[in-house]
Amino acid sequence: MCSKKVSRIIFHVDVNSAFLSWEAAYRVKCLGEKLDLREIPSAICGDIKKRHGIILAKSTPAKKYNIKTAETISEAVKKCPNLVLIQPHYDLYEASSKALMEILRTYSPEVEQYSIDEAYMDMTGMNALWGTPVIAANLIKNKIYKELGFTVNVGISSNKLLAKMASDFKKPNQVHTLFPDEIETKMWPLQTGDLFFCGRATENKLKKLGILTIGELANTDIQLLKKHLKKHGEILWCFANGIDVSIVESIAPANKGYGNSMTVPFDVCDASTAKMVLLSLCETVCMRLRKDNVKVSVIAVSIKDFELSSSRHQKTLFTATNITNEVFQAVSQVFDELWDGYTPIRQLGIHTGRVVDSNTERQLNLFDMQDYERYEKLDAAIDKIRGRYGEEAVFRASYVNARIRPLNGGISKEKLKAKGEEILYE
Repeated sequence: MCSKKVSRIIFHVDVNSAFLSWEAAYRVKCLGEKLDLREIPSAICGDIKKRHGIILAKSTPAKKYNIKTAETISEAVKKCPNLVLIQPHYDLYEASSKALMEILRTYSPEVEQYSIDEAYMDMTGMNALWGTPVIAANLIKNKIYKELGFTVNVGISSNKLLAKMASDFKKPNQVHTLFPDEIETKMWPLQTGDLFFCGRATENKLKKLGILTIGELANTDIQLLKKHLKKHGEILWCFANGIDVSIVESIAPANKGYGNSMTVPFDVCDASTAKMVLLSLCETVCMRLRKDNVKVSVIAVSIKDFELSSSRHQKTLFTATNITNEVFQAVSQVFDELWDGYTPIRQLGIHTGRVVDSNTERQLNLFDMQDYERYEKLDAAIDKIRGRYGEEAVFRASYVNARIRPLNGGISKEKLKAKGEEILYE
């Protein structure tokens, strides 16, 4: 039942097993295939020949074998030897996501795309057009299935947090409500790990404090949580009590930082190879910076070694920039300070912060003799060529016959052409 005290109505729309649903819907609806991947143990996965061979999405029958997203293909096949494995087709998934958002915007002008397969909708005041929230949610859900061939869950509440929690209830193809007066009965009995923003490590910390359920978390002294979990503890306490003041933003806010990371298909054991990876990431990050007409003045490098241990180090630049060579010089320096020089590296990432408008004047440095105007013109020319002829129409000679692609991060051509090379990116 919808509470009479609710003034805002927020929907959270979540595609059920997105990649697999989109793949199955396309094969059935467009290719006329009789076998529906959603009805058999199946999964979308990366390339088994590479280190990125993980499960990206799985069918409901696959869940009965305890197949989990992000586990390796070999682990999944051990659980279910007859598991049908499908290579991803990212161009199809992007098209499916776009079609989904177009349908959602016919029901409300306030739609915030949260991820490729999730969106928030502000449905406040829409009763006259679409009926009660539950009726409207079913209209949306059914239209998506009729026109696009895949199912979604719709969560309904008075804020984004509770709407998202509601959409995670029983799946697939369901509509659920979670209004403030339903929190105690519907949300509080759940394990803390089911709470949005509560990861496995945090869940384990809470267990050590004797906090097992969301209800116990909601009724814990907030000072105790802040003592053990710092600011994160306060956020979790608010979420456990259904408190969320964020609004549906149909226009995405400006980025507070830009970054890319890449899991390398082999152990990186020397600095020169690591810096080739970092340079390829710098290329794509700086292209994004220039496209958005912004510069950054904080550069960070992250490393994940072969034992999955992570480390990170950063540096503040003398002046903000979006020049690829300048960013790479800073990245190289930070990497040299961060890496011990011998531990094999599995993943590398670069991250930036303190974003400012690209018109911000460069601060002069009497000891810096670089011709930055020349570099800016060079980057602009390369961006123009890549924009017209493809991202790899121009690349550095050092990448010829190298094991590293010249541009990494973001959505690559290989992804769009569905070659199955899963590059982890931000």
